Amino acid sequence: MSLAASLPLLSGAMAPRAPRIVSINPCLDAILMQVADPAQLVAISHYSHDPRATSIPLVQARRFAATSGTAEEVVALRPDLVVASGHVAPATVAALARMHIRLVQYPVPATVEESARQVREVADAIGQPARGAALAERILAAARPSGARPVPALILGSGGLVPGAGTLPDDLLRRAGFANASAGYGLKRWDVLPLEYLVARPPRVLLSVGAAEGGGERAERHPALRRLAERITVAPFAARLMNCGGPSIVTAMARLRDVRAAVAR
Repeated sequence: MSLAASLPLLSGAMAPRAPRIVSINPCLDAILMQVADPAQLVAISHYSHDPRATSIPLVQARRFAATSGTAEEVVALRPDLVVASGHVAPATVAALARMHIRLVQYPVPATVEESARQVREVADAIGQPARGAALAERILAAARPSGARPVPALILGSGGLVPGAGTLPDDLLRRAGFANASAGYGLKRWDVLPLEYLVARPPRVLLSVGAAEGGGERAERHPALRRLAERITVAPFAARLMNCGGPSIVTAMARLRDVRAAVAR
C-alpha cells in the first residue's frame, strides 16, 4: 500500500485528544465530576475545597488542584478550555483571549429544564456528550413533578437569604409538592427575610440551612427560631442543595420529597 493510500487509515485511527479543563465555578465542578474523565481536569474552583462552599464530597474534590480563578493562575495551567459562571473578572477574560484559551461561561439556571440543558452543553464542550445526556435524564427523572397538594414552605439560607419566584429552588419546591411562601412576604427573586417577619407569619414548613449546618449565625440560633420549631416543621436543608443545579438537583429533590412525605404523615 502506498503512503498516500494509507494516510486516510492513519488519520481515521487517531482519536482527537479530550480537552484539558480548568473550572472556576463550584457548581460546574459538580457537573464535571460526573461527566469528565479525571485526567481532563487540570484544576477546579477553590470553593470546592472549602467544606462550607463545596457542592461535591471533599475527599473527591481534593484529588484535584484548585484555583481561585485569577488570570495568572489559569493561564499558567495552560488548559484547552476554561468553564465559568457568567461573572468572570475582565482581566481573566482578556488574558485568556490573548493566550487563545477558550472560555465558556454558563448562567445560573432558573429551572430544572435549564439545568439539564446546561449539563448537556458542558458535556458537549468537553467531548463527553453521552455522559451529559445520561446525567440530564437522571436530573429530569428525579425532578418529575409531584401531584400532591402544595404545602406552604420557605427555604431559609444563611443571613436570612430566601430564594423566591423565578429561581431554581423555587422550581424544586413546586416539583416536590410545596408552594414557595416567599411571595407572601413581598420578597424578590433572592431577598433577605427579617426574622421578625418569619416568626410573625411562619410557613407550614421551614427548610433551614442553619439547621443543616449548625446554625453558625446568631440569628439562626435565636430562641424565637427554636420556639418556632414547636409550631411548624423545621427541616435541615444543606446550602449546597440551594446553591447549585446539575447533579445537586437529584439530592435536593430526594431531600424535599422526604420532608414532604413526613409532613403528609
